[in-house]
Amino acid sequence: MTTLCTVELMCPVCEKTFESRAVVDTDALGGKRTDFHERATGAQPLPYQVHTCCRCGFTSTEGDFSGATDITSTLRMQVWNELAPIVDSGLLTGSAKYEAAAKVATWLGRELDEIAHLWLRAAWCCVDEEDIEAERFFRLKAAAAFEQALNSWDGVDAMQRAVLTYLVGELWRRIGDVPRARRWFDRVAAEVVDRREQKWVLDAARQQKNSPREWFA
Repeated sequence: MTTLCTVELMCPVCEKTFESRAVVDTDALGGKRTDFHERATGAQPLPYQVHTCCRCGFTSTEGDFSGATDITSTLRMQVWNELAPIVDSGLLTGSAKYEAAAKVATWLGRELDEIAHLWLRAAWCCVDEEDIEAERFFRLKAAAAFEQALNSWDGVDAMQRAVLTYLVGELWRRIGDVPRARRWFDRVAAEVVDRREQKWVLDAARQQKNSPREWFA
């Protein structure tokens, strides 16, 4: 079950002090989908793991509200121009928060796989929001970002490459491009570093290629 608390944060862009709901504890007893989307019992924690300034729309994890994040004038302008209108509209769903967080992470020059995970979390939120079109859009964004990270010579730790290669395949499968998904599943074996520790990734890739499931056992 997910337990929430109220935290007080100060926006590094506009210096607005505001309250936000944050996750104290959660579980994964609701199971895990084959794209690694863990489900909690009760309230789902994802929308509360990033925070949005109620004035300018700056959105990120709690650490970026500590005052240590370098905010340039360019980033400040991007936040006001692109994110503030979303806050004003009042349409701040979980997926919208992660879309904003992905944009902020991009503007801050964060690692490609970090940005990709934010796009993926936006897609996960869309599952609860029952927005199939937006879910597909965010899965496309996530797949592209993970592919870019994998194609970068220093973009992904060696032990994570097989997992992310599998995940790209699973994203394309869920998007509906089965031939492309199969090609990515076939690449997993070449990315495995330790066959004993990573056997589960090989098994998952074979399963999703030949007889796909929606949930891990």
